[in-house]
Amino acid sequence: MDRELLLEVGCEELPASWLPALTNQIGEIIAAQLRDRRLAPESPAETFSTPRRLTVRIARVPERQTDFEEVVNGPPVSAGFKPDGSPTPAAAGFAAKHAVDVAALERIQTAKGEYLAYRKRLRGKAAVDVLPDVLGGTLRGLAFPKAMRWDATLDDGRGELLFGRPIRWILFLYGGRVVPFTIARTSAAQTGQVQDVPTGAVTYGHRFLTTSGRAGRAIKVRSFDEYRARLLENFVILERSERHNKIARELDAKAQRLQGRVSRTVHNESGLLQEVPDLVEYPSVVAGTFSLEFLELPDEVLTTTLIHHQHYFPVESDDRRLKNAFLAVINTEPDNERTIARNAERVVTARLRDARFFWEADRKTTLESRIDRLATLLFHRKLGTYKEKAERIERLAAWIATEALDTDPATATHAAKAARLAKADLTTDMVREFTELQGTMGGIYAREEGLPEEIWKAIYFHYLPVGVESDAPPTKAQLGKAAAAWAAVSLADKLDTIVGLFFKANERPTGSRDPYGLRRAGHGIMRILVDLDALTGIDTAPLLRPLVERAAHELGITLPPPGSDDANAFRFFMMDRLRHLMQARGLQHEEVQVVTGDVARVEDTNVAVLFALAQAWKRIVGTPVFKSAAEAHKRAKKILEQEWESVNVRTPRETQQDILREPAEMALRQALDRVGPDIDSALSSKNPSRAIEALASIQPQIARFFDEVRVIVPDERLKLARLSILYDFKDAVSRVGDPSAFAQSG
Repeated sequence: MDRELLLEVGCEELPASWLPALTNQIGEIIAAQLRDRRLAPESPAETFSTPRRLTVRIARVPERQTDFEEVVNGPPVSAGFKPDGSPTPAAAGFAAKHAVDVAALERIQTAKGEYLAYRKRLRGKAAVDVLPDVLGGTLRGLAFPKAMRWDATLDDGRGELLFGRPIRWILFLYGGRVVPFTIARTSAAQTGQVQDVPTGAVTYGHRFLTTSGRAGRAIKVRSFDEYRARLLENFVILERSERHNKIARELDAKAQRLQGRVSRTVHNESGLLQEVPDLVEYPSVVAGTFSLEFLELPDEVLTTTLIHHQHYFPVESDDRRLKNAFLAVINTEPDNERTIARNAERVVTARLRDARFFWEADRKTTLESRIDRLATLLFHRKLGTYKEKAERIERLAAWIATEALDTDPATATHAAKAARLAKADLTTDMVREFTELQGTMGGIYAREEGLPEEIWKAIYFHYLPVGVESDAPPTKAQLGKAAAAWAAVSLADKLDTIVGLFFKANERPTGSRDPYGLRRAGHGIMRILVDLDALTGIDTAPLLRPLVERAAHELGITLPPPGSDDANAFRFFMMDRLRHLMQARGLQHEEVQVVTGDVARVEDTNVAVLFALAQAWKRIVGTPVFKSAAEAHKRAKKILEQEWESVNVRTPRETQQDILREPAEMALRQALDRVGPDIDSALSSKNPSRAIEALASIQPQIARFFDEVRVIVPDERLKLARLSILYDFKDAVSRVGDPSAFAQSG
């Protein structure tokens, strides 16, 4: 405890979605602040949080700063002294600046000669004198998705302090003693209830629960162990993991009493169980029910109402059918559980009545008859309405199904119909109220109308995928017969969005800003193209470039020429999406960079092939084969970069055979002729490992070529032939990757 640092920032309730990041941030920031001020922690920062507090505990912090020593250079010795040895004004001025005699200056040798210097020594301050600045830097350093003004300032010369929510108290102890610090409130804000926020040795328990005295009263503490114990006595569970486990245990127990279990939707899709521990300080679970008649609503409507709108947990039976029951996590210890449950039931029932009304009203109008209403919904002012978008993706989906995926005419017809109807549910009352169900409700309404599975499932899943993991929804089993139609519709929708916004509307993601979800759409495109065979059984290998060109055609725009800034920006954007997919699936930087270093490949090489190549390279990165290929490719590229512009015309293969006479260069030419068809065959049969093996087989010939052949010779015709064979070698390697960047480290 003697050197323990304990900080708790107490504030008004922080949003649950902010807490995980803030909990990590505050520990990292305070540790960095301590290091910057020469108080490096001797133990790691432990972080905790509840909706009303952010807490950091460091078991051991030094009592004093480390001493600081700095050598300050002055004038050259030659300019510091006169011939008689007396100091010049330059030396005297430098000594006076540091309040020492000239005799106290040192002479040091530098690259520029001998200089006068002063060795400045600062004794470290006591930790208690430095810690206020650490707290100020920590409060300034926290980054919030949205920070608010609350009429608070710090005495650090930077004025107003923005924060995620108003701070109500600060517990700041070092060695059991309060470290003085104050957040000042502006004079305009000062009232009887609004005062400065000084640090203290007190924390606060649960707002409403107490074992004795007044709920939410101040609790005096001197150490972290006492702090944690006193909070628990006052109904605050500090550790998030403990709150999570308590919730999970009570959910299971309550569900069993209802002869059911928590719905799989909670575990597989919603993330609710990861969110609720950050909504409460002392969780308990109550069970509620609703009328059986509401089970006639689609499961998706029921689970959305309970999970997304109320943060309640649906309950299902052993056969995975929803029961007319739910579980609610509350921030209190219920003394009258039935009363609390009844209030929750009233809210749920009102919500479900609205949903039932929307369900019955929406089905009176077909999706087809809603198409014209899409003309009232603007997609983007430069891209028109959702009706125009629906017409574009109808044509684009049909083209993709026919030309890119090579499906039968029936599938193309289904894809076109699904694309036409995909956005119609945006005009329904259900989607206006439950926006999370867009796309999903369109598929459900199409199913209710009796449309084929190939159509309604393509609509239902067309916003997916949103994740790049191989098991991210939808799965092949979920798609069923609709897999091919879905792939065409989903690609069409995402391509129309990305190409239109990128090239016509000039709406591009910047930093964390991506209001139109272009990154998400790009990830979806990459996931579909990489997993096309696994998801749909289609073994074609569509390229991105023709898909983009067709989307641009439907939008009525001309793509920028290759090599232009806009074209390159788009290539980098899409290649970054592919890199993200590769890294999310366990590939490391080296193997990703080998196949994605040339950004043009994202458009002119099938991305599934690139992914497979990266997986194949993963098995040899760091091996002698990889090192040899990297060094040879790097050497060839370097020679060509230096010499190629002076010749610029490649000698054809047949002519090379007439010019090249050295055994080493003839052997390389024969090896290239042999492996070229092997690489073609391996890539066309989706066997990247065999392509890399074929490339590896010519390493002896290229090594011999560099050992025995001088490329740059006076004979221009021979020089061109040798540069050309190197160009052929570089092209062969580039077809399966570019390992040259790792010639030193690989």
